Amino acid sequence: MTDTIRTERLTPATFAVFGDVLDAAGDPDRMINEGLCGRFHDRARLDFGSGRAGISIFDAVPRAIPYQFDLVERHPDGSQAFLPMAMHPFLVIVAPDESGRPGRPRAFLTAPGQGINLHRGTWHGVLTPLQAPGLFAVVDRIGEGANLEEFRYDAPWRVIADGPA
Repeated sequence: MTDTIRTERLTPATFAVFGDVLDAAGDPDRMINEGLCGRFHDRARLDFGSGRAGISIFDAVPRAIPYQFDLVERHPDGSQAFLPMAMHPFLVIVAPDESGRPGRPRAFLTAPGQGINLHRGTWHGVLTPLQAPGLFAVVDRIGEGANLEEFRYDAPWRVIADGPA
């Protein structure tokens, strides 16, 4: 039997337990480059354990809502940031850890221009752009070891869009 979850708006408060929201909301922390560039400073808690930071480019196939999934994964040795290279929203699926297994998932819909940084060990769905191009810069741990755990739920989850805001 498929269980259903509704998308939620991605905000720093609603996402804090899972990671950081990366955006240019509010006033910049300071102006740089002769006052022509706002710097939104130190927006993510990057954590790479014994590894080092690496930047990769991911090109994911777009999906659509409603969206069905049963696979989540986590990276026990480092955080993972997803920075969209297009101004399109994407779907973020995360789940709390419950004694080493993922609990009930939540689905967040980003606003155009928002990225995320998943804290080390956060259960999450696969990269899920909702339109092409599905191009992302990904900052994550490069180092020894697999740094990947996967989990399949016994039954799939179905994500549907939240009602009008």
